[in-house]
Amino acid sequence: MAETALTETTVAEVLAELAELDDPKIRAVNEKHGDDHGVNLSKLRALAKRLKTHQELARSLWATEDTAAKLLALLICRPKAFERDELDTMVRDARTPKVHDWLVNYVVKKSPHAEELRVAWFADSDPVVASAGWALTTERVAKKPEGLDLPGLLDVIEAEMKDAPDRLQWAMNHCLAQIGIEHAEHRTRALAIGERLEVLKDYPTSPGCTSPFAPVWIAEMVRRKNDA
Repeated sequence: MAETALTETTVAEVLAELAELDDPKIRAVNEKHGDDHGVNLSKLRALAKRLKTHQELARSLWATEDTAAKLLALLICRPKAFERDELDTMVRDARTPKVHDWLVNYVVKKSPHAEELRVAWFADSDPVVASAGWALTTERVAKKPEGLDLPGLLDVIEAEMKDAPDRLQWAMNHCLAQIGIEHAEHRTRALAIGERLEVLKDYPTSPGCTSPFAPVWIAEMVRRKNDA
């Protein structure tokens, strides 16, 4: 009981600190990208460093439904401590892009349940959940492609990416690029699919950054690998 009370007090204190860190200008910028928080991420990481790893507090912060608190929870949690069904529920609750991205990259990828969830999420009817499955698949394309049906993935991308919802489309496009970058035997087809579908071809890209348009992305990353 005392431990629970302590956690609740800590949650209240953390939420108060996050409220103090909220910057309306940062919030306005984030909201343009679908993220409803105004906390500078460097300051959020500094707070996480101060709190250190704290799984119970992380779970409590996640349950608040506050986006900044959820992001903080993902920084102080122990990824391997979450059960498979718990992660499934969390990814379905992670509706803002930054929370979804951090959950998949900082937590699910480090979980012993990652492969089981990848398979389960890949063809989920919820496009946001499916995008998590594609993100995990892209991770395997790059690091552990054995057993993956790369031609089959390209078939799905070719048939479905053009009309996929934004977040799912982005994840599928990343997978397409990764196949082209990492697997020379499929590069020609990956480039052709990208050229034909023209997904993200006109995406605004800052100077010095690589376009997410798959043919440009593939060509640039292959060039860098060859120059290394």
